[in-house]
Amino acid sequence: MTDRFRITLAQMNPTVGDLAGNAALARQAWKQGCAVGADLVALPEMFITGYNTQDLVTKPSFHQAAIAEVTQLAADCADGPALAIGAPWVEGEKLYNAYLILKDGKIASRVLKHHLPNETVFDEVRIFDSGPLGGPYVVNDTRIGSPICEDGWHEDVAETLEETGAEFLLIPNGSPYYRNKIEVRFNHMVARTVETGLPVIYLNMVGGQDDQMFDGGSFVLNPGGALALQMPVFDTAITHMDLERTPDGWRAVDGEKAHLPDEWEQDYRVMVESLRDYMRKTGFSKVLLGLSGGVDSAIVAAIAVDALGAENVRCVMLPSEFTSKESLDDAEAVAKALAVHYDYVPIAEGRSAIANTLAPLFAGYGEGLAEENIQSRLRGLLLMAMSNKFGEMLLTTGNKSEVAVGYATIYGDMAGGYNPIKDLYKTRVFETCRWRNANHRPWMKGPSGEVIRPNVIDKPPSAELRDDQKDSDSLPDYPELDAILDILVDRDGSIADCVDAGFDRDVAKRVEHLLYISEYKRFQSAPGVRLTPRAFWLDRRYPIANQWRDPS
Repeated sequence: MTDRFRITLAQMNPTVGDLAGNAALARQAWKQGCAVGADLVALPEMFITGYNTQDLVTKPSFHQAAIAEVTQLAADCADGPALAIGAPWVEGEKLYNAYLILKDGKIASRVLKHHLPNETVFDEVRIFDSGPLGGPYVVNDTRIGSPICEDGWHEDVAETLEETGAEFLLIPNGSPYYRNKIEVRFNHMVARTVETGLPVIYLNMVGGQDDQMFDGGSFVLNPGGALALQMPVFDTAITHMDLERTPDGWRAVDGEKAHLPDEWEQDYRVMVESLRDYMRKTGFSKVLLGLSGGVDSAIVAAIAVDALGAENVRCVMLPSEFTSKESLDDAEAVAKALAVHYDYVPIAEGRSAIANTLAPLFAGYGEGLAEENIQSRLRGLLLMAMSNKFGEMLLTTGNKSEVAVGYATIYGDMAGGYNPIKDLYKTRVFETCRWRNANHRPWMKGPSGEVIRPNVIDKPPSAELRDDQKDSDSLPDYPELDAILDILVDRDGSIADCVDAGFDRDVAKRVEHLLYISEYKRFQSAPGVRLTPRAFWLDRRYPIANQWRDPS
């Protein structure tokens, strides 16, 4: 009986729908496992298809092609270690989220996911069938239990595997990021090892997929919860780890323990990596954005440069007669600090032409919001024209506070293909700018040092669509607004909860009203990466036509 079992953990970045490309990544990991004499090479949940596939995986021709790709992978990897890979699986009329064990040229074993998550970004109950509670599979005379992702968060699957002879747990995951989730995962896995007395290997994928960022951070625990191995967050990594047989059972040999950054660095890297992956996976290489001199466009410009490099970022200032010299100077300073291409496109002439065109229709009506929004929509039109002409994806720059209460112009500054700060409240935008000025990391393609000058961060925010306009003319000050939104959105609280927290009821009701009437704007907004468990889109799905208001 062997006294050592070697596993190659492949924390890798699949692309949804790229079956051949994902299989090639699996072969790459398998070859590295071969080179070090691994017994098993392990890949994350649903790796062959990429994850989260949503309804794509229910398309028969797609899941049949995925299973065929895995079958070919088994044949290609016949001579060497076993290969464990997440994939769809069909039995009869049922479609499963499965973990397939490839050995000796065939699919030797399969595990079917039992607990199907049906909250936040996941709809697995409507996509997959639930598999039965099962026992371990065998690789080289060693019995391994593999709860699939959500199954690892429930004690029944792990306990069943322990009771039926599993000697350690290898848990493949497609677990997307939200702030401080690493601690949540760690606590669940400690519970599994305490309950079963078995080592736990937690393997997570990396990479961006639409609004989700899979952050890796794979780790290994010995019984009792002692950390034996910590892989890095966000980085693709292939790590070889050993288990040794002891009188008390298998124990993981201590390995490297990567540093885990704080939440500010994690959030910033999520925004950078998600944009980088979104571009790569949708076929774009360059972006452009309107640079207003304000804090939101400044941080989006910094994110874009850190993700793609300055040579792939175009910033455009589109001033009107309401644009202050301060904003012009600030925008130019940010562009120079980031070393991006910078265009200056005044909109006064176009705005005048539109005003003249509409003058007969608008005669007798005073100027107001319609005229203000013409400026924003004209900017959107010009930016989209440049996007079409130059083949550059337009980035939108609305923060979560603005997205929540609709303080943005639909078909104007909301126009674009991706929004890196969609789930970042305005108060966190300010602090993120300060963090980026003070920190630089090897994964950033932009320059070190101060890239957003302090005046951009410290001046009162303004849309500059009329004389002397301030955001505070239309909204509560951002610290108050964000605190109320945290209660109503992130904590799903009530008006009474806002009052109990010390906020004026009328102010809270006004914020609630703006939140509900802006649903139609969010429905048409660009995707943006998820930083919290209550991001707008899949985490929070509300009707557009909605007359209910909290009576408390």
